[in-house]
Amino acid sequence: MPVVVVESPAKAKTINKYLGPGYTVLASYGHVRDLPPKDGSVDPDNGFDMKWEVGADSRKHVKAIADALADDNALILATDPDREGEAISWHLEEALRKRKAIKKDTPVSRVVFNAITKTAVTEAMANPRQVDAPLVEAYLARRALDYLVGFNLSPVLWRKLPGAKSAGRVQSVCLRLIVEREMEIEAFNPREYWSVKALLATPRGQEYEARLTTLAGSKLDKFDLENATQAEMAVQAVSSRALKVTSVEAKPASRNPSAPFMTSTLQQEASRKFGMGARQTMSAAQRLYEAGYITYMRTDGIDMAPEAVTAARDAIADRYGKDYVPKEPRIYKNKAKNAQEAHECIRPTEMSKDAAALKISDRDQARLYDLIWKRTLACQMAGARLERTTVEIGSDDGQVGLRATGQVVLFDGFLRVYEEGRDDVEGDEDGARLPQIAEGDKASFGKSGLRDQFAKADKSDSLVEDSAKGMARHDAAILAENAAVLGLQSHTQPPPRYTEATLVKRMEELGIGRPSTYASIVTTIQDREYVRKDGNRLIPEDKGRIVTIFLLNFFRQYVGYEFTADLEEELDHVSAGEADWKDILTRFWRDFSAAISETSELRISEVLDVLDDALAPTLYPPREDGTDPRTCPLCGEGKLHLKTSKSGGFVGCGRYPECRYTRPIGGDAAEAGDRVLGEDNGDEISLRSGRFGPYVQRGEATEENKKPPRASLPKGWTPDAMDLEKALTLLSLPREIGEHPEGGMISTNFGRFGPYVFHKGPEDAKGIYANLKDPADVFELGMNRAVELLAEKRANPGGRGRTAAKPLKELGEHPESGGAMSVMEGRYGPYVKWEKVNATIPKGTEPEDVTVAMAVDLIAAKAAKSGKGKKAPAKKAAAPKKAATKKTAAKKAPAKKTAAKKTGTD
Repeated sequence: MPVVVVESPAKAKTINKYLGPGYTVLASYGHVRDLPPKDGSVDPDNGFDMKWEVGADSRKHVKAIADALADDNALILATDPDREGEAISWHLEEALRKRKAIKKDTPVSRVVFNAITKTAVTEAMANPRQVDAPLVEAYLARRALDYLVGFNLSPVLWRKLPGAKSAGRVQSVCLRLIVEREMEIEAFNPREYWSVKALLATPRGQEYEARLTTLAGSKLDKFDLENATQAEMAVQAVSSRALKVTSVEAKPASRNPSAPFMTSTLQQEASRKFGMGARQTMSAAQRLYEAGYITYMRTDGIDMAPEAVTAARDAIADRYGKDYVPKEPRIYKNKAKNAQEAHECIRPTEMSKDAAALKISDRDQARLYDLIWKRTLACQMAGARLERTTVEIGSDDGQVGLRATGQVVLFDGFLRVYEEGRDDVEGDEDGARLPQIAEGDKASFGKSGLRDQFAKADKSDSLVEDSAKGMARHDAAILAENAAVLGLQSHTQPPPRYTEATLVKRMEELGIGRPSTYASIVTTIQDREYVRKDGNRLIPEDKGRIVTIFLLNFFRQYVGYEFTADLEEELDHVSAGEADWKDILTRFWRDFSAAISETSELRISEVLDVLDDALAPTLYPPREDGTDPRTCPLCGEGKLHLKTSKSGGFVGCGRYPECRYTRPIGGDAAEAGDRVLGEDNGDEISLRSGRFGPYVQRGEATEENKKPPRASLPKGWTPDAMDLEKALTLLSLPREIGEHPEGGMISTNFGRFGPYVFHKGPEDAKGIYANLKDPADVFELGMNRAVELLAEKRANPGGRGRTAAKPLKELGEHPESGGAMSVMEGRYGPYVKWEKVNATIPKGTEPEDVTVAMAVDLIAAKAAKSGKGKKAPAKKAAAPKKAATKKTAAKKAPAKKTAAKKTGTD
């Protein structure tokens, strides 16, 4: 009976259900081999020979497959239908041949299916093929390139830029996008402009809004009203004139649905609608695919199989009626660069089943399936029919003109299913519905006024009627006496920071990366702490800036957008069988190795001089008083210069150690919050910004006192709120509470792990520390509570015997191996607990947002890294070896990982 190998146990379980007892279905748990992270794994001098190694956690999976082949002499490789899936199949075959598990008479075949349904699986089994050599070669080329760049460029970063962690062929280009966008934002100069709108009424008393388009007989452009004075004159010009409707024009319009999802658009929409990150989206999609609910989710194709189109049209007719089915099916052109790697769009496998019918319990999976189902049905529905109306209003003398626009939906079409899709359409017309208006009607001013409407719309400012005050505010207003004409102040906005969704969209536009790698690239730059997420926005850290500027100055070609996109295209040619992968590697390595050698000879000081000059506009912006921006603001003598540390880059005074002034990258001293707070006993108390964050300091460093008293601002304390009293409170720490009943002083302070209470009794060698939950306790904790906390800590110094901590969130049983999973609060942040495995939750993820699928992935990754995989339950006697090989991988192998270990290159 044939042995069928897939990536994950969940997928194995589903496929085994369709194939029946005539097959043995096992899981490889993703890639089984990889390049060892050591010199010589790729040998450029020997035809780019690559030395592969079976991972420690993969050996038992390879052994299980080899044991099964000892009795079932036929191997069917059924991994995913993309380049990574082809590579996994190739690795498996190579590893098994090396073990001599594949004999001369063992038939080996490769099957692919775009959806895990009975029809798709059965059809694939009937049409086997061999492993696609060009696809494998494209994978080998990418893997070799990533190794050569990462293994050779990263050490250069470590030596030249302390604190830098790694560089990557596509990772570094992605980081460049974020850094350059941040520099655009910092260099942006906002421009003020005003607009005027009026609340008008028809002769029947129905109100509507119109905006000023003509003033003094001339058409207004965006920046024609530059200040409050001009805006006030425009408001008076409108409010002092009688107005009437000069024309009413209604035009039919239509809107057509968006194309069905591919990987990038699914990630963008999931982020936009649900705030899901790329990794979270792909994890949920992977589960849906493995359960047989959707087609393969790593694709750059938007075409749909004919039978799927027919099924979608039938489902639309059944649910919404024949009016919602267009006469002809909608055909979407596939824009994939390589037809061999292009798959069908992401769609449900059964169009008639919505999320409610499937009863999906996981919240992320249910939301994502609902999104895919709606988008797929909507893409085959009739377009929406609209009527857009434009009303022109003017004064008798022609000096003032206003315009009102609105639309009416005559037939909702696809909007009935996928109304959110309007978020994807740029430049959408105003959706307000206008009352009945006729040409020649008098346009009187409305009675309700615009004050309340403005107050509701503008959450950051209150209404300002005085123009002088209005100019001092960011978004102020000028209101006419009749309260029906309003002038609004606005400022041009800088380009927005990237979200994960918009970053993926930009990478796709530039041709950087591929569907299988988007999520891993975006995740990597965050894990490296080059970028942090603030809300949903990606902000570069100082070390991310430094790395990017370094690469732009010394390896510009290799972080170039066109170069990276062209290299991707060359690799696509390899997968299409149109280019030789070793020729591409040879050309790349010749120039890249020369650049590495040249940069390796540079001293760190030379590198910092180059970076200091390159970053000068950001590091040293002009000061308002006209003084040299490089002069140290504390000592007034030294010159500021870029320096590096393990925590990233910072600006420091050149007179160190006489002057210890430092601040983060960007802005001058005032902008960074550095300032003198006052004096105490003749010492100057100052607030400063250091490489580890803001702190307060007493006095200056001298020969006798090289390290003056300092205190870091505790969590929750902001530099803006600091004053002399608070600074002296911090500098007075540790705070002595009083004498312990058994002797010895009790004190509180802030430490490396947060606030604590400390006591060293007569018999204590080192003393005892007890953590405090609230930073305020450092200043407010009383004697009784302090003694109680210390007694609890002494009774349980290692935490044993304590009442079990209450989980932040219960996640239920592990779906594959059993055992309770929960989210716990730890010293270093929240983590997922299962058995003896504690897996840290990634930064930016809230405990309440952790799903079962996410927890399983985190546990699997942690277990694989630490070797703490769960042992097989000892409840039942071990089954005979032969019988064990017949089971699905979900039952046979320890559930160390539940999702395939897809290691997207790049």
